[in-house]
Amino acid sequence: MRVAIFGTGYVGLVTGTCLAEVGNDVICVDVDALKVARLERGEIPIFEPGLTPLVVENHAAGRLHFTTDAAVAIAHGEVIFIAVGTPPEEDGSADLSHVLDVARTIGQALSSPAVIVNKSTVPVGTADLVRETIAAELSARGSDLSFDLVSNPEFLKEGDAVQDCMRPDRIIIGSDSAHAIGVLRSLYAPFNRNHERIVLMDVRSAELTKYAANAMLATKISFMNEMANIAERVGADIEQVRLGIGSDPRIGYHFIYPGAGYGGSCFPKDVKALEHIARSHDYEPRVLSAVEATNAAQKEHLHALISRHFEGNLKGRTIAVWGLAFKPNTDDMREAPSRTLLEKLWSDGASVQAFDPEAHEEVRRIYGNRADLQLCDSQYAALDGADALVIVTEWKAFRSPDLGRICAALGHPVVFDGRNIFEPATIEAAGLAYYGVGRGRSVQAPTRD
Repeated sequence: MRVAIFGTGYVGLVTGTCLAEVGNDVICVDVDALKVARLERGEIPIFEPGLTPLVVENHAAGRLHFTTDAAVAIAHGEVIFIAVGTPPEEDGSADLSHVLDVARTIGQALSSPAVIVNKSTVPVGTADLVRETIAAELSARGSDLSFDLVSNPEFLKEGDAVQDCMRPDRIIIGSDSAHAIGVLRSLYAPFNRNHERIVLMDVRSAELTKYAANAMLATKISFMNEMANIAERVGADIEQVRLGIGSDPRIGYHFIYPGAGYGGSCFPKDVKALEHIARSHDYEPRVLSAVEATNAAQKEHLHALISRHFEGNLKGRTIAVWGLAFKPNTDDMREAPSRTLLEKLWSDGASVQAFDPEAHEEVRRIYGNRADLQLCDSQYAALDGADALVIVTEWKAFRSPDLGRICAALGHPVVFDGRNIFEPATIEAAGLAYYGVGRGRSVQAPTRD
């Protein structure tokens, strides 16, 4: 099929590349000419495992193209995807300006019937706005062209997006058009071979499904973080609790890992947007409000542990931080727990020596050059002259470190494990004090003041 995709961000680029990989002729559109030029050269603006070779190979094969010319893309597309960003407004609502700009552009340039697919995460009712916007532009041109509008939300996890796209666990198609459903069935057939993954529903239900899915996962995380905080106070070990409840198939093990709080481009934004949607329809979303408040508080938990250990005196101390991205296998720093930690340490007069395998460029973009921030070439270099070590992101490279080297390098032999990747007894046997999240107690090793 001939496919046009508006947006070369995370969703648009991954979706377009995967559709090209299975044989479709895809044009991706972006208003940023420099970004388009970089993509043409095979320079990928995001870190996503497995994406770069797919982009390069499909571009070389002539199945994946990049352009700033929206009219060319619209003329090309039998199926036209809207996959642009919907950043949060000050009140938590989703900013639909980019989505509606694309809708206007489609209406101004559409020259033959097409299926318009909204891939962006949008509030319930956005499909109606997009339909009205396109129809108004067509009417202004005196055109009576027909088009179908489909809600087809994405469910891509950063770090696993290519796999999620190529082997989806579900494909939501929201439409009341038999023609549009047939077109999307054909487009997604290569991803739907082993068993039926397509779930058909009305447009508004599809729009809400995306928000509901992310809100449920965020709820599980905040719930476990709350249980971890209780475990710390009653002397229980949340990791044992996790195993105990995860064995119940009604609960399962996914997303019940306590930690430093969730971040990224989806969960924080979507929980707030769903809260706003509920309130705009005169409903108070008490659970969602609690999920968001719990997460905001959890992002301060690591700092509280560090401050308690050093008796509130962090001025002049140097803290080593392993992991800056909000999760492994990405360079995304949006709403990352590390940002809360860094900023609170700096406000206390502490300096940070940090290492992350992928996020250094993004950290520099956000914070610039600071005397109290050193980005190190390796995880061990971050330890030199540091008073303590904090694990914020659970990169695989951090899971089996040289504990003797850590102990010897730190001015104070203490590890703050924000992702519970270590066993307390192992860390303590190496002569280090250990603080986890909800691990029940902290064993103090001697300090070296």
